[in-house]
Amino acid sequence: MKLRTSAVLSVALLLTLFASVCLGTQDQPLASAFFPETSYEFAPVLDGAKVVHEFVIQNNGTAMLKVQKVKTG
Repeated sequence: MKLRTSAVLSVALLLTLFASVCLGTQDQPLASAFFPETSYEFAPVLDGAKVVHEFVIQNNGTAMLKVQKVKTG
């Protein structure tokens, strides 16, 4: 179940950033999101335990990259 949560989080992040990058026009500077790590598998934990992992998002573009409405699964 923890694997599914991290997979859903990864997909949500990718879709959110993809949508924000696609909203720009070609004559304007664009943001370009890059994820060095696109998924993470947690080690087994006890039910109810809090687990945390930080995903790094790099902006390889020239415009400001805005990350909005990130949700976990």
